[in-house]
Amino acid sequence: MHTYECELGGRTLKFETGKLALQANASITVTYGETVVLVTVVRSDTVRSEVSYFPLMVDYEEKLYAAGKIKGSRFIKREGRPSDEAVTNARMMDRVIRPLFDQRMREDIQVVAEVLCYDGENDADVVAIMGASAAAAISDLPFEPVVSASRVGLIDGEFVANPSKEDQVKSDLDLVVASSQEKVVMIEASAAEVEAEKFIEAVKFAKKQNQAVIDLIVKMVTDIGKEKAVIEVDELPAEVKETVYNDIKPALEELLYLSEKQDRKKGLKKFIEEKTAFFVDNHQNEEEKELLKSLLPDFIFKVAEEVIQKNILENDKRIDGRGLTEIRPLDIEVEMLPRTHGTGYFKRGETQVLTVATLGGPGAEQIIDDMETEYKKRFMHHYNFPPFSVGEVQPLRGPSRRDIGHGMLAENALRRLMPSREDFPYTIRLVSEVFGSNGSSSMAATCGSSLALMDAGVPLKKHVAGVAMGIVQDKEGHYKVLTDLQDLEDSDGGMDFKVTGTKDGITAVQLDVKSDGLTDDMVRDTVLQNKTALIEIIGKMEAVIPAAKADLSPYAPRIVTFKINPDKIRDVIGPGGKMINEIINETGVEIDIEDDGTVMVTSVDQGASKDAISRIEALTKEAKVGEEYDGKVVRIESFGAFVELFPGTDGLIHISKLSKDRVDKVEDVVKMGDSVKVKVIEIDNMGRVNLMLLK
Repeated sequence: MHTYECELGGRTLKFETGKLALQANASITVTYGETVVLVTVVRSDTVRSEVSYFPLMVDYEEKLYAAGKIKGSRFIKREGRPSDEAVTNARMMDRVIRPLFDQRMREDIQVVAEVLCYDGENDADVVAIMGASAAAAISDLPFEPVVSASRVGLIDGEFVANPSKEDQVKSDLDLVVASSQEKVVMIEASAAEVEAEKFIEAVKFAKKQNQAVIDLIVKMVTDIGKEKAVIEVDELPAEVKETVYNDIKPALEELLYLSEKQDRKKGLKKFIEEKTAFFVDNHQNEEEKELLKSLLPDFIFKVAEEVIQKNILENDKRIDGRGLTEIRPLDIEVEMLPRTHGTGYFKRGETQVLTVATLGGPGAEQIIDDMETEYKKRFMHHYNFPPFSVGEVQPLRGPSRRDIGHGMLAENALRRLMPSREDFPYTIRLVSEVFGSNGSSSMAATCGSSLALMDAGVPLKKHVAGVAMGIVQDKEGHYKVLTDLQDLEDSDGGMDFKVTGTKDGITAVQLDVKSDGLTDDMVRDTVLQNKTALIEIIGKMEAVIPAAKADLSPYAPRIVTFKINPDKIRDVIGPGGKMINEIINETGVEIDIEDDGTVMVTSVDQGASKDAISRIEALTKEAKVGEEYDGKVVRIESFGAFVELFPGTDGLIHISKLSKDRVDKVEDVVKMGDSVKVKVIEIDNMGRVNLMLLK
């Protein structure tokens, strides 16, 4: 066993090896505070010669026992499908470590993070990233450079390293940055309109926090790191590469600059197939023909990427002729569908997304019950990416990890701008349908969602837009940042740097790279260049719908909110829910009652809503001193008569209050079943109502 420790944010971080999961290529148990995560790395013995990519699988497993919880379902107690939070955590890990492995590997590699203990204060996601980096670094797999991750909050204008859960609630920024000693490799953030310069400072702050852990992992590698495996792969002979390169480059210069994505895609595919067949058929060495057949397609594609990158770096020439900071043509609409509650259509170039907003009552809130917490979620954004959006044929299944991650990104982009529950008590669901994709449909989904909310009459504080940024760089460190990234521009050595925000600041960021990372200057240039693009897009959105509509769609439900005495809640619910269910079944409304006596009646039928409200008010009506009522005598005693004022409330007319004159017998004045007019003269400290008879 080996243990390594350092102080991080006032708490001890501990890496431990040699105790758990000893049959993995490498395993690390990471403890931070009392949060414990086991991370393993395993390499398959079998080479997958049929694939042309690095086959990496990354999983993040939440165990409910880690937080001392048992699954709430009566019938299923085993953990099932990962929560959306677990999926996004797995994607974060993946985005950090994937580009740092030797991409030539063709064995299956699996990295698994299992949360064994969660203390409720220290986030397991960042701990898992640290563990994944450490496990990969000490394994026999080629992996460099060493990286680490940290979370940064922004409270009262000051940065806080690895804030606790309590501090995160108060923070204007939830930022996770993974970096090496020099470069940033991954960013995930949600923010309350943090100004661009402040965000850049936060990224630098996070990098500094990562240094202590990076140093610790480097020491581990020196002490106990395994010898790295030598990756042996077939290579094309140098003379073949040169011959192919000289032959195909002129043709690629023309093919790659066709205006339509599908034309480029189909043309490039056909070109690769034809050129591969040509060089295989004309190659003299029979032994090398199979090598050419398997390696030439990837080589030709790499040359195509090189042509694009070189033209951008040397000539500022993009595949569609745009300038480096130019946004593709926009097409923006609202009110596209006749009966939905709100729609937003956003098309940027060949990327098109339709977002539909649906409003529901408080009872439609989603109950989240995962390892970390249990709460109700009233704002949801879901993202769908069907195969036809990229001209492909694939079976339709449930949402992919990518769908979940992109949906969560747009949700984070908008969440802090949403109205409070007190101001707008509706449950809100957005669904973004991608109908065409050629570069960052998630950012189009963000724009479409902002439009749909405004169209639905949701009082979103201001428009939110998003733009994906790319980069092209050479081995000498020269680079150029691209605004509004699209298809073939997102290649090796590049990045996908998505930034969302308002005119006043950043609301969400998601970065992944296809290199060893970004320098501070690259991050700064990207964020500032993005700001200009966001302002331009928001201006176009405001021209279509400048603010939320004053009225909801006639097809959207209305919520009527009022208060009742909390002591009367049981009267509305009735024994076993009999009374409230009777009202719901007979009127068709939704009824939500909170502990403080707040009642919310939701219905698209205003008549049904009024009926339900009247019935609830009748059940919760309370007598007040000085008020007069028409009641019915329901009981007679020697000392007076009991009168029903309204259902559930009776009052007593004492015999002395039946008349100004002396009354010998109650029946001389009133009888059972009589309708009488009475006035409340007192409500005693036990809640008993005393009446007087009015003539």
